Amino acid sequence: MRYLPLTEADRRSMLEAIGVPSVDELFRDVPEAARLSGPIKGLSNHMGELEVDRALSAMAGKNLPAGSVPSFLGAGAYRHHIPATVDHLVQRGEFLTAYTPYQPEVSQGTLQVLFEFQTQVSLLTGMDVANASMYDGATACAEAVMMANRVTRRKKAVLSGGLHPHYRDTTTTDARFIGFETVVMLPAPTGGEDLLAEVDGDTSCVVVQNPDVFGHVRDYTELGRACQAKGALLIVVVTEAVSLGLLTPPGEMGADIVAAEGQSLGNALNFGGPYVGLFAVKEKLVRQMPGRLCGQTVDADGRRGFVLTLSTREQHIRREKATSNICTNSGLCALAFSIHLSLLGEEGFTRLAEINHAKAVQLADKLAAVTGVEIVNGSFFNEFTVKLPKPAAEVVEALAQRGILGGVPVSRLFGGGLDDLLIVAATETNTESDMDAFATALAEVL
Repeated sequence: MRYLPLTEADRRSMLEAIGVPSVDELFRDVPEAARLSGPIKGLSNHMGELEVDRALSAMAGKNLPAGSVPSFLGAGAYRHHIPATVDHLVQRGEFLTAYTPYQPEVSQGTLQVLFEFQTQVSLLTGMDVANASMYDGATACAEAVMMANRVTRRKKAVLSGGLHPHYRDTTTTDARFIGFETVVMLPAPTGGEDLLAEVDGDTSCVVVQNPDVFGHVRDYTELGRACQAKGALLIVVVTEAVSLGLLTPPGEMGADIVAAEGQSLGNALNFGGPYVGLFAVKEKLVRQMPGRLCGQTVDADGRRGFVLTLSTREQHIRREKATSNICTNSGLCALAFSIHLSLLGEEGFTRLAEINHAKAVQLADKLAAVTGVEIVNGSFFNEFTVKLPKPAAEVVEALAQRGILGGVPVSRLFGGGLDDLLIVAATETNTESDMDAFATALAEVL
C-alpha cells in the first residue's frame, strides 16, 4: 500500500530479524478457519472509497437493530431507555478526553466520579467495597475466581449450570492458561443442581448467577453458609443490573464476591460493547481485589479530596505481587452508569425494576396462551425461558423475517440438546402492542 511508510525491503529486513518467512507467519495463532481466503464478498481491490462506503452500508442495512423493531433479546445484554442527559454529560470534554486514573495526581473530578460509582455499586450489591470498574461482567467473573484462588490458596472453582456461557468460557480460558481447575456443571434450565456435592478441600469457590441465564430467581443464603463451612467463597454473578432494584442483593445472601455487568444502566447495546464490569467484595478481602480503589480523604487545609487508595496492578507494583494484569477500567462507561443511576435515584431505580418485572409477567401470560408454548420458570425478574414445540433457532429466524426479535435460542449459547428452549426478555421499552405482535407472530410461526 503506497501510503505505508515502509518499503518491501524494509518489511523483508524486519521479517528476517524476527525469523519468519512472511507476514502470514505472524498470525500463526489465528485458526485457519478464521482467516479470509480472499476479498470480502461484494468488495474488490479496484473499488474507490465511495463505492466501498456504499457496499458496506448495504451490508449493514441487512442487520435488524434492536431499536428498530419489537425486541425481546436478553441473555446478558438488555435494551433499556437511556435518558438524553447521560449522553450529553459523558460527551463533555472534561469527561470524554480524560483517561483512567493511572497516577495519584489524576484530576479530582475523575477520582470523585469513580468514588461515587464505587459507592453506588456497593449499595446495589449489598457489599462492603467495590472497585473502580472492570472491563465487563465476563472478565469480572474470571477475576473473581482468580481472587478466590488467592484468598483460599486453593485451585478449583465450581461453576453453576445456570452461569452464562460467556462468563463460563472466559473463566475456563483463564484456567487453562493460568493453571487452575474448573468443575463446570451441566446446563440447568429447570434448576435442581447439587453444587455442594462438588465442593471439597481443594475448592476455592462456587460461582452462581442470579437471576441465572435461564431467568430463574434464587435465594443463595443456604449455599453461602454451606460454602463458608467448607472454607470456599461464594461468588454471585449478576448480568442484569436493573434486577438489583427489586431482588435481595447478593451481599445479604452471604456472597463473598459479586461480579456483575453494568451495561443496563447508561450504556446502550452498541452491537456488543463497550460495557462495564462491576466488582464488589467483603471488606476483609479488599487487599486481594483486582483493579483500583478510589478513596475519600481530607487535605492539609481540611478540605474533602479524593485519592487513588489501592492500586494493585502490575503497572504500579511488582508483577509477582499484582492481583491482576488488567490494564484499564471502563471509565466512561462507569460514568454513564453513575449518571443514569443518579438521575433515577433510589425510588426511581426501584420503580424501574418493578416496571421491568411487570412487563415480563405480562409477556409471559401472552406467550403462555399460544398453543404449544410452555413457560419453564417458576419465578423470574424480567427474563424467562419458554419451551417450544420446534427448534427455537428456526423460530427466531422466522420471527425476524416478520420484524420481531423474539429472543435468544438456548442452543446458540449451549450448543445442541436444548434446541426447543428460547430465552425471552422484556424491559420498560416494550409496549403492549410489541407483546401482542410477538405473540401473534409466534402463533403463526408455530
